[in-house]
Amino acid sequence: MIDRRFHPENARVAHASLGAAARAPERTEGTPMRCRRPVADLCESPGGARDKQVLFGEELQVLESHAGWAFAIHGADGYVGYVAQEALEPVGAAATHRVVARSTHVYGEADMKSPERFSLSFGARLTALHETEGFLALEGGGYVPLQHVAPLSETAADPAAIAELFLGTPYLWGGNSGFGIDCSGLVQAAMWAAGQACPRDSDLQAALGAPVADVAELARGDIVCWRGHVGMMLDASRLIHANAHHMAVAIEPLAQARHRIAEREFGEITALRRVTPARP
Repeated sequence: MIDRRFHPENARVAHASLGAAARAPERTEGTPMRCRRPVADLCESPGGARDKQVLFGEELQVLESHAGWAFAIHGADGYVGYVAQEALEPVGAAATHRVVARSTHVYGEADMKSPERFSLSFGARLTALHETEGFLALEGGGYVPLQHVAPLSETAADPAAIAELFLGTPYLWGGNSGFGIDCSGLVQAAMWAAGQACPRDSDLQAALGAPVADVAELARGDIVCWRGHVGMMLDASRLIHANAHHMAVAIEPLAQARHRIAEREFGEITALRRVTPARP
């Protein structure tokens, strides 16, 4: 069965990798582009429902531009969908840094009192020109505080600590940013920051790592999965998750969340997974 989330084909064009299996009349390797907006929706159809989001500086392989929409493959996780064409630009120099604060401002000058130009989320990818007076000067203009960025080569030691950065972030279905995020978006952001591969959706995250035999064995960094929901453990008893009950990223006892979710939302837990070495 074809999973549309990762199938790079529509009625007009298909990625060349599909070969003879493609039904579309045109084949292409695509054109590399990158996101020029702080956040852009990747939709299931032009103007349709949001599947996920693409962050500033992230790259996509655009297979087709049609009626204002780019049909594209998101380079980070292979997700396929439609992004507004105006949100994309040609790829320039390679990214050098990423935003490691929940959000940051891009200033017009290397001065915190200068007017901010726009805001960026955790995970946004940046191309640096140089450092100056406590700021990173960016390709294309603007300055970001050095405290809020790190080289791409640096990874976080503790995914759960990254998840905690998002505490209080508003819940947003399909959200991937510090401006709004959902359950699987939070887990993916935390895992990516630690340099670990992680798919976007909870059904796929439920197959990550190795199984944990029992709730009593859960440790920091483990993930707890329901049919349609996922969260990450902060220790043996506390769960952090983006959820519609709080409409935010929240921390609560797993026992409490488990009871409520079983009764009102997604039923019983379906998987316990250890995706990183257990932490005390």
